[in-house]
Amino acid sequence: MSATELEGGDWIRGITIRQPWATCILAGKRTENRPKPWPWRGWVLLHAGKARPEPAVLRDPLVATAIRGRELYFGAVIGVARLTDCHLDRGPERCSSPWAERGVHHLVLADVHELPLPVPATGALPAWKPTQDLVDQVLQQLPDLRL
Repeated sequence: MSATELEGGDWIRGITIRQPWATCILAGKRTENRPKPWPWRGWVLLHAGKARPEPAVLRDPLVATAIRGRELYFGAVIGVARLTDCHLDRGPERCSSPWAERGVHHLVLADVHELPLPVPATGALPAWKPTQDLVDQVLQQLPDLRL
């Protein structure tokens, strides 16, 4: 991608994800559950929302294993990923991810890269267009990222 194509954040979107799910993505969760389909495909900033998780969620064995030894950041971009697909749940025989919820849409993520330092940011729902300054701060931390 040329510098001109990267200007303005038209090639990337932000996705706000509640904790601990945002950190779980950094640890290997590749299915994000959403109530509605997403038309966007391509790069996304992984934004950890500000809402604090319920204590019971943190005790879920799948979550607890994924976040063990990791800090949960809030109100910040913590990584980037490519959103490659979005499909309605097709049942456990077609979508075997242990993270997949039944009866919702699954965002399929690939090429996940964790930021060395979270970048404070305000998110939004649904997908949102990041400012050029935010994109620049993120890309500075990932000099080897292949877009």
